[in-house]
Amino acid sequence: MAAQDKQRKVTAYDDEPDNPALSDVVERNIRTILRLRAQAALDRSLQDRLADGVTQISGHMGFVYFHVAWFGAWLLLNTGRFGIAPFDPYPYGLLTMIVSLEAIFLSTFVLISQNRISEESDRRADLDLHIGLLNEAELTRVLKMLHAIQEKMGIECDAPHELADLELITKPEDVLAEMERLRQRKPV
Repeated sequence: MAAQDKQRKVTAYDDEPDNPALSDVVERNIRTILRLRAQAALDRSLQDRLADGVTQISGHMGFVYFHVAWFGAWLLLNTGRFGIAPFDPYPYGLLTMIVSLEAIFLSTFVLISQNRISEESDRRADLDLHIGLLNEAELTRVLKMLHAIQEKMGIECDAPHELADLELITKPEDVLAEMERLRQRKPV
């Protein structure tokens, strides 16, 4: 029954949006996000694309399977049992060197990709903060306007102290300071 209700809700939402203006906003926002991501992908340098490509390849199980097969073949060939003289006898110094160099380069490529992703994430976080601050300023202004309308119409406020608190402009530095204060406070 719950699955039918859920299906009914999804179908109703998909077929007949309640608010076409809102769906236009949502679609516009999705298109904007996709456009910004595509632009960020195009803006990557050759080195970033190379690092992302290597990271993409090395981040799949196929890469692991390739290495298992490679190491297995290397070890078997260097036992001398297949009529081939060992070219890297135990303790496999050449294999150790190759694997160490590969690890150095792979970790560097991964770090390059992570740094680029971190920079993109920082830009998105800055945008989120900016939009949040704009929303806060707009909501504070709307609350002040509603309070003025309420007073002009002679409507009593149920909780005037709460409204007064909400009408104050929120300063991000004050919020961060309070968060830090609470974080440093030890639980009782």
